[in-house]
Amino acid sequence: MNNYTTYLEKNGYSNKSIPAFLKATERLNIWMNKYGTTKENIDYKTFLKYVEEIKKTGIKIRTLKTYIGNLKIYFNYLQEKNYRADNPITNINIKGTVKTVLGNLLTADELEDLYYSYETKDNDLARKRNKIIIGLLVYQGLQSKELQYLKEEHVELYKGKIQIPESKKTNGRTLELKPWQLMELMEYLQKIRPQITPKGEESLFTSSYGNSNLSNVLKKISEELKLINYNYQNAIQIRNSVIVNWLKQHKLRKAQYMAGHRYISSTERYRQDNLEELHEMVNTFHPIQ
Repeated sequence: MNNYTTYLEKNGYSNKSIPAFLKATERLNIWMNKYGTTKENIDYKTFLKYVEEIKKTGIKIRTLKTYIGNLKIYFNYLQEKNYRADNPITNINIKGTVKTVLGNLLTADELEDLYYSYETKDNDLARKRNKIIIGLLVYQGLQSKELQYLKEEHVELYKGKIQIPESKKTNGRTLELKPWQLMELMEYLQKIRPQITPKGEESLFTSSYGNSNLSNVLKKISEELKLINYNYQNAIQIRNSVIVNWLKQHKLRKAQYMAGHRYISSTERYRQDNLEELHEMVNTFHPIQ
């Protein structure tokens, strides 16, 4: 524990607080030894079992929040020192709830129907732009914020791909475009964008007023998609559904790359066979009693 103590000291933790970090770690190590796992191998699901054991002691919510927070620091340390590739508990939030995929998911057919049922007209340039945006949500699973970071240079028409820049929360990646997306993007770049985007603007998409903030555009799109499918909720639901469908077609690591997840544990939560269990987790952890 000397190395961990040094790590805590270097990161500005006081001498009064360090014993609490060490005690939390010692308690976890004792449990892992009994359970048959190690600090290098314990995963998200196993840690939840550990939390269940802690709850049986009657621990107070505030204490549990602090305790889990202390262990997050420990796993950060293990990750930094290359004992682990990830922090398996980073997405257990301070309230004790589990960030997971819940809500009504859309099937692959429903997702594609959102795209094809969105009608455009030759003289309505904004709707043509909007359909391209819908395509990037439905086929590439982009987050709303990622749309705002796209620039014209990120579209590789001749390779049939699009580059998604790295953000604070996601990794950069290069994704395949569907053939029909290529045709629409070519028209957009050559004919539509020059007419609706201010000269010199680098953003791939802008609002009707030339603003790179697409919140109003996305709000309008969302309202129109609800008319196509009453089960549609928002862009987050689309992304969740896309990732779940990817996991049916691809291996876990490829789905992680396509989604831009930094940690494999983030992608694991989208596995279809885990959804029932994830519902139970939320019932267990919201709120922790």
